Amino acid sequence: MTISAFSFPNKSFTGWGAKNKLVEVVDFYKAENILCITDNVLVELGIVERALQEVQEGRRHIAFYADFEMEPSLNCAQKLVDYMKEYNFDLVLGIGGGSTLDLAKLAAVLAVHEGDVKDYLNLTGSKKIKKRGLPTVLMPTTAGTGSEVTDISVLSLSSTKDVITHEYLLADVAIVDPALTVSVPPRVTAATGVDALTHAIEAYVSVQANDLTDALALRAVELITASLEQAFINGKDREARTKMSMGSFLAGISFFHAGVAGVHALAYPLGGQFHIAHGEANAVLLPYVMNYIRPNCTERLADLYAIWTKNYSLGDEEAAEKFIEHLVALVEAVKIPKNLQQLQIDKEALPKLTADAIKQTRLLARSPRKLDKKAIYHIYERAYFGTV
Repeated sequence: MTISAFSFPNKSFTGWGAKNKLVEVVDFYKAENILCITDNVLVELGIVERALQEVQEGRRHIAFYADFEMEPSLNCAQKLVDYMKEYNFDLVLGIGGGSTLDLAKLAAVLAVHEGDVKDYLNLTGSKKIKKRGLPTVLMPTTAGTGSEVTDISVLSLSSTKDVITHEYLLADVAIVDPALTVSVPPRVTAATGVDALTHAIEAYVSVQANDLTDALALRAVELITASLEQAFINGKDREARTKMSMGSFLAGISFFHAGVAGVHALAYPLGGQFHIAHGEANAVLLPYVMNYIRPNCTERLADLYAIWTKNYSLGDEEAAEKFIEHLVALVEAVKIPKNLQQLQIDKEALPKLTADAIKQTRLLARSPRKLDKKAIYHIYERAYFGTV
């Protein structure tokens, strides 16, 4: 029997109104000097103010940091870590999308370590994280990345992406309140929603999947496929937003333990080279990667089709094929580009994309079908022409 290990935030609060638990968390840690890492747009929309209302009434000092881009670079992360080292914060609070949460948990840990951020990168770093950072509370405002329950921080490099990962990057507390996602615009709802779906699907077909990740992934797929289109159409739909937030949360836990694979490996270079938002990069590639690996995970894709459609009568081959068709239809329904040409990517870029994707060995190792250089180029080519 294979031994599986599981890690989670010390505590998670989920559900409509969960943000009101923040003051209780702050009191628990006796925090008086808090750094809130967030997004200026969220500040302007009043989301941050609503989330922090009770905490601010307690006369605690809260500093705000929002000097970063959507797909944070090494330089962006370094500036934040340098800033944190100048002040005596006693708690880090991340409020925002995946990039914000990734930076928050990364900064909380590296602020108590020597060296630069680049020294801790997975592919090229020479240093190891050795001690815990500041207490960290993460509050997602999108339903997509699952960053609040993982120990991974993704950073953009010159032409691809790399990660910093360690158990100490896991948040102390995750607060998942669907009410914080209501103001998310349709395009971001779509991209982050398909990102969450990708996490669940890749976790379910991963060679590292286990009984726990399977259960979480299947429920995540069920919730997301039942609510994404409605959340895209009507962001104020409370039921749809609640299902999306819980689906993203469960998918995050699932992929944190089972891992993601080919979709993410091929999506990272799209983000690095062309600054395509991570969710959109995953979404446009998802059907093409799944169709390529289908011969090696037919039964699993059939399971996903059944949980999505509640149709349990088809044979595995037919169900797996229809699952791919449903992915294509969903991506189209939420207005995400269907091919690389619609992302303004030239065919001449495919060799460079392939060269960077093949470096993502940590991700590629989890694929149920081997993805070598030839296979990766083939997938990019199919995605370029839009031929699933």
